[in-house]
Amino acid sequence: MRLSLRFLLPLVLAMAVLAYVVVPLVDSLTLQWFVRDLDVRAQLIAGTLQKPLATLVPEHDRAGIEAVLNGSIHDDRLYALAFCDPSGNLLYRTTSFPSMLGCNLPSRPGGRPRSVIHLPQGPLHATISPLDADGQKLGELVVLHDMSFVERRSADTRRYVILLFGVLAVIVSLITVLVAQLSWRGWVSGVRAILRGPGLARPLAAAGPEIQPLMGDLHQVLREIDEERRIREESTPQWSAGTIRQLLHDQLSGDEVIVVSNREPYIHTSTADGIVVRRPASGLVTAVEPVMRACSGTWIAHGSGSADRETVDRDARIAVPPDDPAYTLRRVWLSAEEEQGYYFGFANEGLWPLCHIAHVRPVFRAGDWEQYVAVNQRFAEAVVTEARTDNPIVLVQDYHFALLPKMVRERLPRATIITFWHIPWPNPESFGICPWREQILEGLLGSTILGFHTRFHCKNFIETVDRYLEARIEHELSKISYRGKPTVVANYPISIHWPVEEAKTWKPVAECRAALRRELGVADDYLLALGIDRLDYTKGIIERLLAAETMLEQHPDLIGHFSLIQIAAPSRSSLEEYQNFEAKVRATAERINQRFAGGNGYQAIILKIEHHKAQSVIEYYRACDVCVVTSLHDGMNLVAKEFVAARDDEQGALILSQFAGASRELHEALIVNPYNTEQTAEALYQAVTMPGAEQRERMRSLRRMVRDFNVYRWAGRMLLDASHLRQRERTEARIDSHSRASVARNP
Repeated sequence: MRLSLRFLLPLVLAMAVLAYVVVPLVDSLTLQWFVRDLDVRAQLIAGTLQKPLATLVPEHDRAGIEAVLNGSIHDDRLYALAFCDPSGNLLYRTTSFPSMLGCNLPSRPGGRPRSVIHLPQGPLHATISPLDADGQKLGELVVLHDMSFVERRSADTRRYVILLFGVLAVIVSLITVLVAQLSWRGWVSGVRAILRGPGLARPLAAAGPEIQPLMGDLHQVLREIDEERRIREESTPQWSAGTIRQLLHDQLSGDEVIVVSNREPYIHTSTADGIVVRRPASGLVTAVEPVMRACSGTWIAHGSGSADRETVDRDARIAVPPDDPAYTLRRVWLSAEEEQGYYFGFANEGLWPLCHIAHVRPVFRAGDWEQYVAVNQRFAEAVVTEARTDNPIVLVQDYHFALLPKMVRERLPRATIITFWHIPWPNPESFGICPWREQILEGLLGSTILGFHTRFHCKNFIETVDRYLEARIEHELSKISYRGKPTVVANYPISIHWPVEEAKTWKPVAECRAALRRELGVADDYLLALGIDRLDYTKGIIERLLAAETMLEQHPDLIGHFSLIQIAAPSRSSLEEYQNFEAKVRATAERINQRFAGGNGYQAIILKIEHHKAQSVIEYYRACDVCVVTSLHDGMNLVAKEFVAARDDEQGALILSQFAGASRELHEALIVNPYNTEQTAEALYQAVTMPGAEQRERMRSLRRMVRDFNVYRWAGRMLLDASHLRQRERTEARIDSHSRASVARNP
């Protein structure tokens, strides 16, 4: 009964509100209908009296005119008539015509009344109709209708409407109570059986066949609940290592997390002073390593250091970080031939230029592909070996392992595989160049979740699958089902760890500025711009140098007072394309320096092709006035975010390429097209001459964005989505199981 009242009371209330709204509307419409009817009747009366009045008025036959007027008001609706001359003087009227009325009644063009006149006798409807005789205006006929009958009929209509709604409310309420009593209990029991599983509620078959049509609706509700959860979690105020740990405990019940990447987070190298440990200059390591500290999982990576084998146990494992171990690093060994084919060959001569569309021709060799397949299989076996359960969470990082998700799925079908593609995904036409495009797409679709930096890259991937594979695509859900296995494609903008504790150890900005200018032998107010990248043709390094040259051309007063420091960490130096690119960078820097050299050792471009430690990079960020990021095509580019995080003095300016994923978030940067040298040069001049107040306003906004949208949020969103998918898969599995059982019992 209580359940029935939950339906009944809102229904009765809705009926009452509807009646409250409808009754005044019906009154208004009734009045309008009667007014139009009286207008028509007034016109008919005027037409009828036109001829007799045209004869009597010119003769001034008062008796005849009044007889005509009085003889026309026998209708109980017609209250009174009067005749006025063209000047508006009342000449003749019936005895019932109110003495306080004259001829100047409000009217519209054509004689139609504008309002109802309220008199002690009651409401009257007035109409003034012009009368003509032989083309000359004879006068005007004033017609008054009694409207009291309108009120009587409106009252009748109101009673009928209220009665109708009352009857409808009773009928619908009875039907609602009947339906609720007959089916609601059974329906709820069925849903509980679905959601709770066997043993906790009566079986689905016992709930009755009415549950079957609701199967699709239940699946849809589950999807909507997931989306609502995601929206709420987007507003989480602060993500941190503690948030990730709590998430794993609450949402994933401490499930194990395994990361797979080519680059290892710690490299052991033999030196004359013994074995030293360093962290590689890698955006991936910068982003993922803090997350692994929070997760306490296992990181599987290629052991490339000269002392890596000496520092691991017999299972190729080592606890890291060395000073405060928080997770396990499992190293995989590759031969020189495997590394050359898998890494330098297919990954970096094939996939890298293919995805970046940076005007370098991708190279595909069958031998490289064979090594790529073999190495992916090797890493997949390592994942299976390291997994302590049959349903771990596996985070596959980047384009080196496009085949691995499918390989792991075949061995661990219950695993939740999250693949993150750190570089851009090209359009379908560009990706079609790859001879093994179908195999790569199939490999990636072994993922439970496939992540990219931006929605644009997600869209490109979905369109590529649509072009080359027979798959079911749900565009509104960004979901691909291939061979019965679903993959959710989503964007997760990567970020950095916000340096709260680390910042306490940084040198003051003023000290960093003074030290760098002292090292360069320049004045304290000397302007410095900074470019810091791997030495890669996708980073727009040459375009950046040309922009600095153009700025000095346009603003010669800066010659001798400005330099661009370009730090370029050597990368993939064994590849011919990278060797040629390094030579071009060196030649361009040398030419620009020679052009502006004034005999005093001035260098417009200070080129440093060498590796720098993380602390040294921070000091450069804090010492320079401008950071220039001019990627020709980039997934995200974390240099921009690192620079912002380093500027706790809220000074400095950021120039950012529109082709870097970071430009979708860091709107207060000076956004440029690096191919437009003049535009980039103008932005560089704007940056080095930007007032301190504007720098502070922009930097505050940038820092707030990078602080709130940090690397833990990036990882947390993926892990949350994985958690919800795992829960939904379990629920849907129960739904399907109960459905099949019901069909089997009730064929």
